[in-house]
Amino acid sequence: MIFNIDDSSDFSLDNLPFGIFSTTDRDKRAGVAIGEKIIDLYALHQVGEVFDFDATILRQEALNDFISLGKSITNKVRSDIQDWFKDKDSVLARNPQVFVNQSDAQMHLPVRIGDYTDFYSSIEHATNVGKMFRDPENALLPNWRHLPVGYHGRSSSIVISGTSINRPYGQTKPVGAAKPIFGPSKRMDFELEMAFIIGKKTSLGDSVSIHQAEDHIFGMVIFNDWSARDIQKWEYIPLGPFLGKSLGSSISPWIVTMEALAPFRVPGPNQDPEVLPYLEYNGNHNYDINLEVDLMPDGGATNTICRSNYKYMYWNMLQQLTHHTVNGCNINIGDMMASGTISGKDTHSYGSMLELTWGGKNPLTLNDGLTRTFIEDGDTITMKAFAEKDGQRVGFGSVSGKILPPKTK
Repeated sequence: MIFNIDDSSDFSLDNLPFGIFSTTDRDKRAGVAIGEKIIDLYALHQVGEVFDFDATILRQEALNDFISLGKSITNKVRSDIQDWFKDKDSVLARNPQVFVNQSDAQMHLPVRIGDYTDFYSSIEHATNVGKMFRDPENALLPNWRHLPVGYHGRSSSIVISGTSINRPYGQTKPVGAAKPIFGPSKRMDFELEMAFIIGKKTSLGDSVSIHQAEDHIFGMVIFNDWSARDIQKWEYIPLGPFLGKSLGSSISPWIVTMEALAPFRVPGPNQDPEVLPYLEYNGNHNYDINLEVDLMPDGGATNTICRSNYKYMYWNMLQQLTHHTVNGCNINIGDMMASGTISGKDTHSYGSMLELTWGGKNPLTLNDGLTRTFIEDGDTITMKAFAEKDGQRVGFGSVSGKILPPKTK
Protein backbone atom coordinates (compact mmCIF):
# COMPACT_ATOMS: atom_id res chain seq x y z
CA MET A 1 0.00 0.00 0.00
CA ILE A 2 1.20 3.53 -0.78
CA PHE A 3 -0.28 4.72 2.53
CA ASN A 4 -2.64 3.35 5.14
CA ILE A 5 -6.35 4.12 4.98
CA ASP A 6 -8.23 4.26 8.26
CA ASP A 7 -10.65 1.36 8.68
CA SER A 8 -13.44 3.86 9.45
CA SER A 9 -12.93 5.81 6.22
CA ASP A 10 -15.84 5.95 3.80
CA PHE A 11 -13.34 6.10 0.95
CA SER A 12 -11.67 2.72 1.14
CA LEU A 13 -9.78 0.98 -1.64
CA ASP A 14 -12.99 -1.00 -2.23
CA ASN A 15 -14.85 2.23 -2.96
CA LEU A 16 -12.96 4.77 -5.13
CA PRO A 17 -15.88 7.09 -5.96
CA PHE A 18 -15.67 9.74 -8.68
CA GLY A 19 -16.22 13.47 -8.26
CA ILE A 20 -15.31 16.94 -9.53
CA PHE A 21 -12.96 19.07 -7.43
CA SER A 22 -10.79 22.15 -7.63
CA THR A 23 -8.06 23.76 -5.52
CA THR A 24 -6.38 27.15 -5.49
CA ASP A 25 -3.97 25.94 -8.19
CA ARG A 26 -6.07 23.32 -10.05
CA ASP A 27 -9.18 24.12 -12.04
CA LYS A 28 -12.28 21.91 -11.94
CA ARG A 29 -11.44 18.33 -12.87
CA ALA A 30 -12.20 14.69 -12.19
CA GLY A 31 -10.91 13.02 -9.07
CA VAL A 32 -11.19 9.80 -7.11
CA ALA A 33 -11.53 9.85 -3.32
CA ILE A 34 -9.24 7.55 -1.33
CA GLY A 35 -8.90 7.91 2.42
CA GLU A 36 -8.41 11.61 3.15
CA LYS A 37 -6.92 12.23 -0.30
CA ILE A 38 -8.12 12.83 -3.85
CA ILE A 39 -6.35 11.36 -6.88
CA ASP A 40 -6.19 14.01 -9.62
CA LEU A 41 -6.95 11.81 -12.63
CA TYR A 42 -5.82 14.37 -15.21
CA ALA A 43 -2.51 14.96 -13.43
CA LEU A 44 -2.04 11.20 -13.18
CA HIS A 45 -2.36 10.81 -16.93
CA GLN A 46 -0.04 13.76 -17.55
CA VAL A 47 2.80 12.06 -15.68
CA GLY A 48 2.13 8.49 -16.80
CA GLU A 49 -0.10 8.44 -19.90
CA VAL A 50 -1.99 5.65 -18.19
CA PHE A 51 -5.42 5.94 -19.82
CA ASP A 52 -6.37 4.64 -23.27
CA PHE A 53 -8.80 7.46 -24.00
CA ASP A 54 -8.70 11.21 -24.56
CA ALA A 55 -7.72 12.33 -21.06
CA THR A 56 -8.80 15.93 -21.68
CA ILE A 57 -12.28 14.83 -20.64
CA LEU A 58 -10.83 14.44 -17.13
CA ARG A 59 -10.27 18.19 -17.01
CA GLN A 60 -13.88 19.08 -17.69
CA GLU A 61 -16.28 20.61 -15.17
CA ALA A 62 -18.55 17.54 -15.09
CA LEU A 63 -18.16 13.77 -15.37
CA ASN A 64 -20.75 13.29 -18.13
CA ASP A 65 -18.28 12.70 -20.98
CA PHE A 66 -16.16 10.41 -18.81
CA ILE A 67 -19.24 8.38 -17.84
CA SER A 68 -20.24 8.21 -21.53
CA LEU A 69 -17.13 6.12 -22.22
CA GLY A 70 -19.01 3.21 -20.69
CA LYS A 71 -18.54 0.92 -17.74
CA SER A 72 -15.79 -1.07 -19.41
CA ILE A 73 -13.63 2.07 -19.24
CA THR A 74 -14.77 3.59 -15.92
CA ASN A 75 -14.53 0.23 -14.15
CA LYS A 76 -11.01 -0.26 -15.54
CA VAL A 77 -9.97 3.12 -14.12
CA ARG A 78 -11.12 1.93 -10.68
CA SER A 79 -9.48 -1.48 -10.95
CA ASP A 80 -6.21 0.01 -12.25
CA ILE A 81 -6.09 2.42 -9.31
CA GLN A 82 -6.68 -0.47 -6.93
CA ASP A 83 -3.71 -2.32 -8.46
CA TRP A 84 -1.44 0.74 -8.56
CA PHE A 85 -2.23 1.65 -4.96
CA LYS A 86 -1.03 -1.77 -3.77
CA ASP A 87 2.22 -1.50 -5.75
CA LYS A 88 4.95 0.66 -4.19
CA ASP A 89 6.66 0.97 -7.57
CA SER A 90 3.54 2.02 -9.51
CA VAL A 91 2.85 5.28 -11.30
CA LEU A 92 0.82 6.37 -8.26
CA ALA A 93 3.64 5.63 -5.84
CA ARG A 94 6.22 7.46 -7.96
CA ASN A 95 4.13 10.63 -8.34
CA PRO A 96 2.85 11.89 -4.98
CA GLN A 97 1.95 15.22 -6.63
CA VAL A 98 -1.19 13.60 -8.09
CA PHE A 99 -2.63 13.33 -4.57
CA VAL A 100 -4.56 16.26 -3.11
CA ASN A 101 -5.78 16.60 0.46
CA GLN A 102 -9.56 16.56 0.58
CA SER A 103 -9.33 19.35 3.15
CA ASP A 104 -7.63 21.56 0.54
CA ALA A 105 -10.19 20.89 -2.20
CA GLN A 106 -13.53 22.42 -3.08
CA MET A 107 -16.12 19.97 -4.34
CA HIS A 108 -18.58 20.73 -7.15
CA LEU A 109 -21.63 19.12 -8.72
CA PRO A 110 -20.23 15.92 -10.21
CA VAL A 111 -22.47 15.87 -13.31
CA ARG A 112 -24.53 18.18 -15.49
CA ILE A 113 -28.04 17.23 -14.43
CA GLY A 114 -30.31 17.63 -17.40
CA ASP A 115 -33.37 16.11 -15.76
CA TYR A 116 -34.34 15.01 -12.28
CA THR A 117 -37.13 12.69 -11.19
CA ASP A 118 -38.22 12.07 -7.61
CA PHE A 119 -39.89 8.77 -6.73
CA TYR A 120 -42.05 7.87 -3.75
CA SER A 121 -40.80 4.33 -3.17
CA SER A 122 -40.65 3.75 0.60
CA ILE A 123 -43.82 1.98 1.71
CA GLU A 124 -43.20 3.02 5.32
CA HIS A 125 -43.00 6.69 4.34
CA ALA A 126 -45.99 6.54 2.01
CA THR A 127 -48.03 4.79 4.69
CA ASN A 128 -47.10 7.35 7.34
CA VAL A 129 -48.04 10.27 5.10
CA GLY A 130 -51.29 8.55 4.10
CA LYS A 131 -52.23 8.01 7.72
CA MET A 132 -51.57 11.65 8.55
CA PHE A 133 -53.32 13.28 5.62
CA ARG A 134 -55.83 10.80 4.22
CA ASP A 135 -57.19 7.63 5.78
CA PRO A 136 -55.45 5.78 8.64
CA GLU A 137 -57.16 2.55 7.55
CA ASN A 138 -56.37 2.92 3.83
CA ALA A 139 -53.21 4.98 3.84
CA LEU A 140 -51.88 4.00 0.41
CA LEU A 141 -53.53 5.23 -2.76
CA PRO A 142 -54.86 2.46 -5.04
CA ASN A 143 -51.97 2.67 -7.53
CA TRP A 144 -49.09 2.66 -5.02
CA ARG A 145 -48.42 -1.11 -4.89
CA HIS A 146 -48.75 -1.43 -8.68
CA LEU A 147 -46.18 1.09 -9.95
CA PRO A 148 -43.28 3.26 -8.74
CA VAL A 149 -44.98 6.62 -8.18
CA GLY A 150 -42.86 9.60 -9.16
CA TYR A 151 -42.85 13.18 -10.42
CA HIS A 152 -40.52 15.30 -12.55
CA GLY A 153 -38.60 17.75 -10.38
CA ARG A 154 -36.47 20.81 -10.95
CA SER A 155 -32.83 20.06 -11.80
CA SER A 156 -31.73 23.72 -11.77
CA SER A 157 -32.04 23.93 -7.97
CA ILE A 158 -29.98 20.83 -7.15
CA VAL A 159 -26.90 22.04 -5.26
CA ILE A 160 -23.72 20.55 -3.85
CA SER A 161 -23.24 19.77 -0.17
CA GLY A 162 -22.39 22.86 1.89
CA THR A 163 -24.72 25.18 -0.03
CA SER A 164 -27.14 27.04 2.25
CA ILE A 165 -30.84 27.25 1.43
CA ASN A 166 -33.00 30.30 2.14
CA ARG A 167 -36.39 29.69 3.69
CA PRO A 168 -38.77 30.00 0.73
CA TYR A 169 -41.82 32.18 0.22
CA GLY A 170 -45.08 30.83 -1.07
CA GLN A 171 -48.80 30.49 -0.57
CA THR A 172 -50.10 28.59 2.43
CA LYS A 173 -53.55 28.09 3.91
CA PRO A 174 -53.46 27.93 7.71
CA VAL A 175 -55.96 25.64 9.41
CA GLY A 176 -59.28 27.45 9.80
CA ALA A 177 -58.32 30.33 7.51
CA ALA A 178 -60.88 31.44 4.94
CA LYS A 179 -58.28 32.15 2.26
CA PRO A 180 -54.59 31.56 1.61
CA ILE A 181 -51.81 33.88 2.75
CA PHE A 182 -48.41 34.70 1.28
CA GLY A 183 -45.20 34.57 3.27
CA PRO A 184 -42.21 32.46 4.32
CA SER A 185 -42.75 28.77 4.92
CA LYS A 186 -43.22 27.86 8.58
CA ARG A 187 -42.76 24.12 8.06
CA MET A 188 -39.33 23.55 6.53
CA ASP A 189 -38.33 19.91 6.33
CA PHE A 190 -35.67 17.58 5.00
CA GLU A 191 -36.22 14.34 3.14
CA LEU A 192 -33.67 11.56 3.56
CA GLU A 193 -33.13 10.10 0.08
CA MET A 194 -30.60 8.41 -2.17
CA ALA A 195 -30.34 9.12 -5.89
CA PHE A 196 -28.93 7.21 -8.83
CA ILE A 197 -27.23 8.75 -11.85
CA ILE A 198 -27.86 7.66 -15.41
CA GLY A 199 -24.76 6.34 -17.16
CA LYS A 200 -26.15 5.37 -20.56
CA LYS A 201 -28.55 7.36 -22.73
CA THR A 202 -31.56 6.26 -24.76
CA SER A 203 -33.46 7.77 -27.69
CA LEU A 204 -36.98 9.13 -27.60
CA GLY A 205 -39.42 6.28 -28.14
CA ASP A 206 -37.10 3.61 -26.72
CA SER A 207 -37.59 2.00 -23.33
CA VAL A 208 -35.23 0.28 -20.91
CA SER A 209 -36.29 -3.24 -19.96
CA ILE A 210 -35.92 -4.53 -16.43
CA HIS A 211 -33.06 -6.75 -17.69
CA GLN A 212 -31.20 -3.79 -19.23
CA ALA A 213 -31.73 -1.29 -16.44
CA GLU A 214 -28.59 -2.06 -14.47
CA ASP A 215 -26.40 -1.17 -17.46
CA HIS A 216 -27.88 2.33 -17.46
CA ILE A 217 -27.11 3.14 -13.79
CA PHE A 218 -23.62 4.53 -13.13
CA GLY A 219 -23.70 5.17 -9.39
CA MET A 220 -25.36 6.82 -6.42
CA VAL A 221 -25.25 9.89 -4.16
CA ILE A 222 -27.01 10.98 -0.96
CA PHE A 223 -29.93 13.27 -1.74
CA ASN A 224 -31.67 15.74 0.60
CA ASP A 225 -34.92 16.89 -0.99
CA TRP A 226 -35.71 20.02 1.03
CA SER A 227 -39.46 20.49 1.44
CA ALA A 228 -41.71 23.33 2.53
CA ARG A 229 -44.54 21.26 3.95
CA ASP A 230 -47.10 24.04 4.35
CA ILE A 231 -46.58 25.29 0.79
CA GLN A 232 -46.70 21.69 -0.47
CA LYS A 233 -49.91 20.89 1.40
CA TRP A 234 -51.79 23.80 -0.17
CA GLU A 235 -50.48 23.46 -3.74
CA TYR A 236 -50.11 19.75 -4.43
CA ILE A 237 -53.75 19.02 -5.34
CA PRO A 238 -54.42 18.34 -8.20
CA LEU A 239 -51.02 18.12 -9.94
CA GLY A 240 -48.55 17.30 -7.17
CA PRO A 241 -45.34 18.91 -5.83
CA PHE A 242 -44.24 22.27 -7.20
CA LEU A 243 -42.83 25.25 -5.25
CA GLY A 244 -42.76 23.30 -1.99
CA LYS A 245 -40.04 21.11 -3.52
CA SER A 246 -38.24 23.16 -6.19
CA LEU A 247 -36.68 25.50 -3.58
CA GLY A 248 -33.58 23.27 -3.51
CA SER A 249 -32.20 19.75 -3.19
CA SER A 250 -28.71 18.94 -1.89
CA ILE A 251 -26.44 16.09 -2.97
CA SER A 252 -23.21 14.57 -1.70
CA PRO A 253 -20.23 15.25 -3.98
CA TRP A 254 -18.87 11.72 -4.57
CA ILE A 255 -20.59 9.26 -6.91
CA VAL A 256 -20.24 5.74 -5.52
CA THR A 257 -20.35 3.26 -8.40
CA MET A 258 -22.75 0.34 -8.52
CA GLU A 259 -19.75 -1.96 -8.78
CA ALA A 260 -18.45 -0.73 -5.42
CA LEU A 261 -21.89 -1.37 -3.91
CA ALA A 262 -22.29 -4.87 -5.38
CA PRO A 263 -21.18 -6.73 -2.19
CA PHE A 264 -24.02 -5.10 -0.27
CA ARG A 265 -26.93 -6.36 -2.37
CA VAL A 266 -29.81 -7.80 -0.35
CA PRO A 267 -33.30 -9.11 -1.19
CA GLY A 268 -36.09 -6.57 -1.45
CA PRO A 269 -39.40 -6.79 0.42
CA ASN A 270 -42.15 -9.04 -0.84
CA GLN A 271 -44.27 -7.12 -3.35
CA ASP A 272 -47.94 -7.90 -2.88
CA PRO A 273 -49.88 -8.00 -5.15
CA GLU A 274 -47.57 -9.35 -7.84
CA VAL A 275 -46.27 -6.65 -10.14
CA LEU A 276 -47.02 -6.60 -13.86
CA PRO A 277 -44.56 -8.63 -15.97
CA TYR A 278 -42.53 -5.64 -17.19
CA LEU A 279 -41.61 -4.88 -13.55
CA GLU A 280 -40.65 -8.44 -12.60
CA TYR A 281 -36.96 -8.89 -11.84
CA ASN A 282 -34.54 -11.63 -10.77
CA GLY A 283 -31.87 -11.52 -8.08
CA ASN A 284 -31.13 -9.07 -5.27
CA HIS A 285 -31.44 -5.41 -6.19
CA ASN A 286 -31.86 -3.68 -2.83
CA TYR A 287 -28.76 -2.46 -1.00
CA ASP A 288 -27.86 -2.56 2.67
CA ILE A 289 -26.78 1.06 3.12
CA ASN A 290 -26.89 2.60 6.60
CA LEU A 291 -28.35 6.10 6.69
CA GLU A 292 -28.14 8.80 9.35
CA VAL A 293 -29.50 12.33 9.76
CA ASP A 294 -28.03 14.91 12.13
CA LEU A 295 -29.55 18.26 13.12
CA MET A 296 -27.30 20.99 14.49
CA PRO A 297 -28.84 24.25 15.74
CA ASP A 298 -26.84 27.41 15.02
CA GLY A 299 -23.98 27.37 17.53
CA GLY A 300 -25.32 24.21 19.14
CA ALA A 301 -24.42 20.54 19.36
CA THR A 302 -25.05 17.85 16.79
CA ASN A 303 -28.13 15.69 17.35
CA THR A 304 -28.64 12.41 15.51
CA ILE A 305 -32.38 12.38 14.87
CA CYS A 306 -32.75 9.50 12.40
CA ARG A 307 -31.10 6.18 11.59
CA SER A 308 -32.52 4.28 8.66
CA ASN A 309 -31.44 1.99 5.82
CA TYR A 310 -31.82 1.98 2.05
CA LYS A 311 -32.67 -1.75 2.09
CA TYR A 312 -36.24 -0.90 3.13
CA MET A 313 -37.12 0.44 -0.33
CA TYR A 314 -40.28 -1.23 -1.72
CA TRP A 315 -39.54 -0.30 -5.35
CA ASN A 316 -35.92 -0.83 -6.43
CA MET A 317 -33.87 1.20 -8.92
CA LEU A 318 -34.38 -1.24 -11.79
CA GLN A 319 -38.15 -1.00 -11.42
CA GLN A 320 -38.00 2.78 -11.14
CA LEU A 321 -35.94 3.19 -14.30
CA THR A 322 -37.94 0.61 -16.26
CA HIS A 323 -41.24 2.26 -15.37
CA HIS A 324 -39.80 5.72 -16.09
CA THR A 325 -38.96 4.75 -19.67
CA VAL A 326 -41.78 2.32 -20.49
CA ASN A 327 -43.65 5.07 -22.34
CA GLY A 328 -40.63 5.90 -24.50
CA CYS A 329 -39.30 8.74 -22.33
CA ASN A 330 -35.63 9.20 -23.21
CA ILE A 331 -32.91 9.49 -20.57
CA ASN A 332 -29.49 11.16 -20.75
CA ILE A 333 -26.17 10.70 -19.01
CA GLY A 334 -26.16 12.71 -15.79
CA ASP A 335 -29.92 12.54 -15.24
CA MET A 336 -30.68 12.01 -11.57
CA MET A 337 -33.45 9.87 -10.09
CA ALA A 338 -34.12 10.11 -6.38
CA SER A 339 -35.69 7.44 -4.21
CA GLY A 340 -38.19 9.52 -2.31
CA THR A 341 -38.03 9.73 1.47
CA ILE A 342 -36.54 6.60 3.02
CA SER A 343 -38.24 5.61 6.27
CA GLY A 344 -37.76 2.45 8.27
CA LYS A 345 -40.10 0.46 10.44
CA ASP A 346 -39.74 2.30 13.76
CA THR A 347 -40.11 5.92 14.82
CA HIS A 348 -36.34 6.50 15.03
CA SER A 349 -35.92 5.54 11.37
CA TYR A 350 -38.40 8.01 9.87
CA GLY A 351 -36.73 10.06 7.14
CA SER A 352 -38.39 13.47 7.60
CA MET A 353 -39.39 15.89 10.34
CA LEU A 354 -42.97 15.47 9.14
CA GLU A 355 -42.88 11.86 10.32
CA LEU A 356 -40.48 12.23 13.26
CA THR A 357 -42.80 14.79 14.88
CA TRP A 358 -45.97 13.38 13.30
CA GLY A 359 -46.91 16.59 11.59
CA GLY A 360 -45.62 18.75 14.43
CA LYS A 361 -47.75 17.11 17.13
CA ASN A 362 -44.81 15.41 18.89
CA PRO A 363 -41.83 17.79 19.07
CA LEU A 364 -38.30 16.41 19.15
CA THR A 365 -36.25 17.29 22.23
CA LEU A 366 -32.61 17.95 21.35
CA ASN A 367 -29.58 17.29 23.54
CA ASP A 368 -29.48 20.86 24.91
CA GLY A 369 -33.19 20.89 25.76
CA LEU A 370 -34.29 22.78 22.65
CA THR A 371 -37.27 21.38 20.77
CA ARG A 372 -38.09 21.14 17.09
CA THR A 373 -41.27 20.41 15.18
CA PHE A 374 -39.75 21.49 11.86
CA ILE A 375 -36.42 23.03 10.82
CA GLU A 376 -35.66 26.52 12.13
CA ASP A 377 -33.43 29.21 10.64
CA GLY A 378 -29.79 28.48 11.42
CA ASP A 379 -30.30 24.72 11.66
CA THR A 380 -27.88 22.55 9.67
CA ILE A 381 -28.98 19.14 8.43
CA THR A 382 -26.28 16.58 7.66
CA MET A 383 -26.95 13.17 6.10
CA LYS A 384 -24.47 10.29 6.03
CA ALA A 385 -24.53 6.94 4.26
CA PHE A 386 -22.26 3.89 4.32
CA ALA A 387 -22.34 0.16 3.69
CA GLU A 388 -20.28 -2.22 5.81
CA LYS A 389 -19.81 -5.98 5.64
CA ASP A 390 -17.06 -8.53 6.32
CA GLY A 391 -14.41 -5.87 6.84
CA GLN A 392 -15.41 -3.88 3.75
CA ARG A 393 -16.67 -0.33 4.14
CA VAL A 394 -17.99 1.72 1.24
CA GLY A 395 -19.32 5.15 2.15
CA PHE A 396 -20.70 8.26 0.55
CA GLY A 397 -19.29 10.88 2.89
CA SER A 398 -22.04 13.34 3.75
CA VAL A 399 -24.35 16.03 2.46
CA SER A 400 -24.95 19.14 4.57
CA GLY A 401 -27.06 22.24 4.21
CA LYS A 402 -28.04 25.14 6.45
CA ILE A 403 -31.43 26.85 6.42
CA LEU A 404 -31.06 30.63 6.28
CA PRO A 405 -33.76 33.25 6.93
CA PRO A 406 -35.90 34.23 3.93
CA LYS A 407 -34.46 36.85 1.63
CA THR A 408 -35.99 40.28 2.06
CA LYS A 409 -38.79 40.93 -0.41
